[in-house]
Parts: sequence; C-alpha cells; structure tokens
Amino acid sequence: MRLHGVSKAFGRHTAVDRLDLEIEPGGIYGLLGPNGSGKTTTLRMIMGILRPDGGSAELFGRDPAHVRRREVGYLPEERGLYRRMRVLDVLLFLAEIRGVARRDAEPRARGWLRRLGLEGWWDRRVEDLSKGMQQKVQFVGTVLHEPSLLVLDEPFSGLDPINQDLLEEIVLEFRARGATVLLSTHLMDQAERLCERVCLLSGGKAVLEGDLRSLRVAERTGVVVVDFQGDEGWLSGPEVASVERRGDGLHLMLHPGADAGALLRRAVEAEVELRRFERVEPRLHEIFVRHAGGGSGAVAEGAR
Repeated sequence: MRLHGVSKAFGRHTAVDRLDLEIEPGGIYGLLGPNGSGKTTTLRMIMGILRPDGGSAELFGRDPAHVRRREVGYLPEERGLYRRMRVLDVLLFLAEIRGVARRDAEPRARGWLRRLGLEGWWDRRVEDLSKGMQQKVQFVGTVLHEPSLLVLDEPFSGLDPINQDLLEEIVLEFRARGATVLLSTHLMDQAERLCERVCLLSGGKAVLEGDLRSLRVAERTGVVVVDFQGDEGWLSGPEVASVERRGDGLHLMLHPGADAGALLRRAVEAEVELRRFERVEPRLHEIFVRHAGGGSGAVAEGAR
C-alpha cells in the first residue's frame, strides 16, 4: 500500500499533512503517534473511507475504493455491531458480505468464538455482552474471512492483559501465514514486541519512519548500564555526566561524544569485578516521547 503526498483537513484543522507512506507486503507495520496525530484519518484514507484532499492513496496497487473487501480485514477504532442481532448471526452476516458462504462461515465463527472464550454466548444478542466481549466479537468479524491484509486501529484498547496477549498471538499467527498487518496503537510495549517497521506521526506529519531495530540504533544516546563489585572511583572519569541507580544496575549518562571504550578500559584498570557493561538502545517509548512528547494533543473525534 502507498500514500503519496496525502493531505486531509476538517475545517481549519489539518489532520494529515502531505504524508508519504509505503508499506511492503508481509510483516507488521506500526502507525504510532499521540492523540490527534492523524493515525485514524490515515487509516481511513488507506481504506477508502475518506478521500484525500490532496495526493493519492493506493491499496494493492489500486484505488482503495476498487479493492475487494474480502482482501482486507478492517477493525475501526469506533467499534460498531448490530446490537439486537445474535452474536453468531452478526458474524455470519459479516462473513457473507465478504464473500464467504454460510456453510463455511459458521464452523469458522464457532471456532473463533470458542478460542476467544465466547462459546456460550453465540446465541445471545450483542447488546447483552460487555464492551470487552463485543470488541472480541468484532475482532472475529475482522479476521473471519481470512484476509491477506489486516488494518487494526487500536485493537487492544479496553481489553484486559489476558485478552491483549491472546489478540497479540493471533496477529502473530496472521503474520506467520504471510499476511500484512497495519497496526495503529498507543501501547508502545506492544508495538515494540509486534512491529518490524514503524511510522511515528506528529501533527499529521511523519517525523520518524523505518525498521524498528535500525531506528533504535540511530536514536541511541550515551547511556551505559554497568553492574560490578568493587570500588566506584572509576565512575568519576570525564566521560560520565551523571549516575542513576536502577534495579538492573547503574545507568551512566555519558557526555556527548564521550568514548565508552575509555570508560571500559578504566574499569579494567581498576580491577573491579565487572558483571555487565552495556551500551543500551532506547525503548520505543523513549523514542516516542522524544519525537512526539509535545504533540498536538487530543482533538475532536472526526479530526484524528
């Protein structure tokens, strides 16, 4: 899928500003950013729900409006099910409009409901379910037709940790089958576990994009974690700006341009028992805050 210079405004608010984005097939791609950064609007343009004010969007090399719905599983941020329908009936309806015959859809739906702990609820009306249970039903409706592309907008929001882990497991299974997953989330720990590539949006613009491992290396700051036994005098050298004691050892903040190798040599000369000496890479949360900590904040629902 590809976005080329797309822009979208709601009144005077520019939700997405000349965004370029290209996502290769396969793997899990994370679309990250603070509230109001343009994530949901970007996903809606990829899905053809919104038309860009400028630029162009492609999905499977075509205009998103012309893509067969069976190829895509879309879980919107605003959940929506037919509340007075029975759970199984609404899933069969969603499967049929995506081209799956009822005789095939029913055993699939029952299997998915069983896996998600909803086996005893398929004859109940949607309105009888809790919000978390309804969210799981809508997730089943998103994957029931076995799409090659999953577009998931905040899929873990509102779920307890056990069900978050279960949905993570399913997302990884789709990736293992060769599906492409486009995931919007504000949960940095999950994005770090799941995504190979990420794009960080702020103010409707991409401020950081690329392979997550490479980004962490590029964003690495001068922090060395050490664990040792012996005299601490070697820590007072010119390389060390400050020392912070944490559970996993001492975190040494180095001065810009400082040589960590010189610090290691001094530790050896001091003959301390060195159990750990590691130049650490930042977590995705730290990168997120560094680049988007002053983001645009929350805005109206339709402008996200």
